[in-house]
Formats: sequence, C-alpha cells, structure tokens
Amino acid sequence: MAEILTAATENISVELKPAKANPKPGKLFIGGEFVDALSGKTFETRNPATGEVIAEIAEAGAGDVDLAVRAAQKAFEEGSPWRKMNPRDRSRLLWKLSELIRANAEELSELETLDTGKPIFESSKFDIPLSAECFEYYAGWPTKIAGETIANTAGGDALVYTIREPIGVCGQIIPWNFPLQMLAWKVAPALACGNTIVLKPAEQTPLTALRFAELTLEAGLPPGVFNVVTDFGPTTGKAMVDHPGIDKIAFTGSVEVGKEIMRGAANTLKRVSLELGGKSPNIIFADADLETAAKFALGGIFFNQGEMCTAGSRIFVEEAGYDEFMSVLRGRAAKMIAGDPLHPKTRLGSLISQEHLDRVMNYVSIGKSEGASVAIGGERIGSKGFFMKPTVLEGVTNSMRVAQEEIFGPVASVIKFKEPEEGIREANNSQFGLAAAIWTRDIKKAHQMARRVKAGTVWINTISTTDNAVPFGGYKSSGFGRELGRAAIDLYTETKTVWVDLNG
Repeated sequence: MAEILTAATENISVELKPAKANPKPGKLFIGGEFVDALSGKTFETRNPATGEVIAEIAEAGAGDVDLAVRAAQKAFEEGSPWRKMNPRDRSRLLWKLSELIRANAEELSELETLDTGKPIFESSKFDIPLSAECFEYYAGWPTKIAGETIANTAGGDALVYTIREPIGVCGQIIPWNFPLQMLAWKVAPALACGNTIVLKPAEQTPLTALRFAELTLEAGLPPGVFNVVTDFGPTTGKAMVDHPGIDKIAFTGSVEVGKEIMRGAANTLKRVSLELGGKSPNIIFADADLETAAKFALGGIFFNQGEMCTAGSRIFVEEAGYDEFMSVLRGRAAKMIAGDPLHPKTRLGSLISQEHLDRVMNYVSIGKSEGASVAIGGERIGSKGFFMKPTVLEGVTNSMRVAQEEIFGPVASVIKFKEPEEGIREANNSQFGLAAAIWTRDIKKAHQMARRVKAGTVWINTISTTDNAVPFGGYKSSGFGRELGRAAIDLYTETKTVWVDLNG
C-alpha cells in the first residue's frame, strides 16, 4: 500500500468536477426493506470537498433500533434461521457479496469519495478492493469453524468436546474514515459465524453502507440478517448499547466513546470489542535507508489525510540521521498538493468537516505555542471545502500535546532521539498502543525493538500494511479484541463445552 501511495507525491489542483454517482435519499434498512424513520425525520450528508448537501438520510431513533433488533432476532431464531444455514450456503452468499462489491466498484468508490472527501485514487485502489477481499477471505471460514475434542482428566469415562456457536445479534458501530472497509471488517466475519447484524454507520458517511444494503438484497441475504440504522451516536448508538436484544457491540472510534460504550454495556453484560485511537510511533534509526524511510513516512501520516487510527503521527528520528531524513521528508511533503478528490491524480483530499478542520488547525496552534515550529504546511487551503496543507512540525518533544493526543489529520510531529533506549522509551510513553514502525538495516535490532514496542501491530521497514488474514487491534487505550484473520472468529462466536458420560 505505502509503495503505491508514496510513488506519486505530485498531483494537480483542479476545479471540482461533477460526480457520476447519483446518491438516493437514504432510508433505514430493516428486515430486508428500506423504510422511513418512525419519526419521519431526516438529516443531511455533505460532500466535504464542497460543503454541499449530497442527500437526505433517515434519522433513526430508539424505536427504529428496536425494530431492527427484532428483525435481526427473528432472522437468527425463527423459521430457517441464518445461524443454522448450511455453512456452504453462507460461504456462497459471502462470496456473492464480494463479487457484487467488485461489480459495483466504480460507483462505490465515487460514493466513498463524495462522502469522505478522500481521493478517488485511494477509494478505488484500496478501500473498495480491500473490502471485496475481506468478504472473499471470510467466505472461506463458515466450513472451517470447528470445536475440539479434549482429553478428560477428571476421572471416569467421558467424551468432552467443544462447539463454536454464533453469539446472536451483533450491534456494529463504524467510523467515517474508511466506511465500507470498516463495514467489511465487522460484517464479513460476523456473517461467516452465523450472527445477524444491526449496523450503524457514522452520520457523516452513510452512503456506502446503504448501497451495500441494496447489494445484500441482490445477493439473496435473508431478510433481517443485515440491518442499517442511520443517525447520531448519542441517540442511535446509545440505543444499540442499551438494548437487551443486542448480544455484542463492536465499535471503532474514539477512546471517549469507547469508554461510554463499556459503561453502557455493563448494564446488560453484553460482549464488547473496541478498536480505538492511536498515536503510532514511526521510529527511524540512523542506519536505515533514510530516503525510503522518509518516503514511506509520508504515506504513514498523509494517507487518507491522516484521518486514520494507525497514522504514523509521531516520527522519532535518531539524531545522527536527522538532517538527511528531514531533507527528504520536507522536499517530498512540499510537493503534495491538495486537489479535487474525484480527479485520479489527486493524492490529498479534504478533511471530513469544518468542525474537524478547525480541530486539526487548533492542534497546529497548540504545537507552536508549546515550542514546536512548522517545517511545512500548517495552513488551510482555500475557502471551499475543508482542505489543509500537509503539515510537518519540528522541535517537538514527546511531552507536548501534539505528541500525546490524537490529532487525526495531516500533521506529523518529528521528535529527535539520541540512543535506541531513549527512542523505545519515548515511543512507549503514550496512552495508545495500536501500531508502530521501525526502520533499520540491523535485523537483530529490528526484532529486539519490535518485541519491546507496546503496540498491536509493528511494521519493520514498511508502514501501514494490512491483510485480511492478519489480526489487527491495540494495546492500552487503543482498545481490545482483534479484528481480521482467525482472531475475528473468536470475536463472533461462543464456545460451548459438551460432556457425555460413557460409564455403564
């Protein structure tokens, strides 16, 4: 991913062109049907590149959540329930969904770009293909979910074995930075395990979730297996967490909301998995290939405008290699020009909203007030849309707010260190532990440092690489539970133990 991204740091700034996609007014998707909210209320989703309204979206409330949960429960329990479907048939449906995502990739890419402001290059080359691949990967799992036979050491003659069973109704709350991909990460394994779903997309980016709901009908997914409720977290999200009919909550988002979900879920003791924030250290040793490290560091922080939890936003550079590294980083960052997200050469799109742009810009001011200097960027671009120049802060110390708090924007904080011990100590000095990167030609040092970094993913001489077969999740305030790979099967199944007395 990073190689493709950083291979072309120059792009052109162009006038915004009209989109081909024609988003429909968004309704809720409950029990296999598109319906208005019970209240009849709607809200607007806007194009971040222009600030203009794209479509009106149904505003769900607690009553709509209850209807969606009841539909999901019915699909799980009654008639010919989803959980008892032949695993081969579930596999075929998941594979069909992957094929439909690919068949509609151009439309989905454009909808994603319209809703998020990210470059169409990223939507079409990464987000949508990786979403299809996620469904392909989990299409292979329904026929392979199995328990085990365990030797009985308790005395007597008994057969002891375990069964993997679906949890039930899963409430899934996804963020706005990678809408369809985050949907795939949660929906595909949950369906593979035989669960039913109530999904809440972020209010800023509901379009691809609603289009995906249409694809589930085309694929032949039974009514109620997949449901979508659109609204704001404090209303619909809270109703999902509080609802006794939801057996599990899977959430990706901020630490603050994650804590609220844990508190709320305690009332019904539902299972919870959280993928929260990050402040990922990108540790550059002087013996690394510094030009390559600088090139990839750009991808680590400026991909998706820095609006990603794994962003390599703390760049630790060993003093002996600092000047060479920074020369390359400044030069390449200066060539990144924001443009129309729908133009194929654009590599830096718009931030999600005016509110978020103001927040990110405020962090630049905070950094300067704390003693950092702006090496590159630090300014808004134009007045239409929510564009910001790629920004590199120098003279940062790890105690500054810009080094400790998640900015979630195109802002890199560069921190100098003298010795490896200092670098690893400062890298771990954070409430977060989602990801980290290490750059060195010394393979022994690379493995030693990888073991010592407190993070769920550690990249060595690369950054921001993911794979649907590889577990993903964090340490500390970055959450708990692992998505993707076999680990996600654990998130969406219960283990039942069966004892059979064979005496007499």
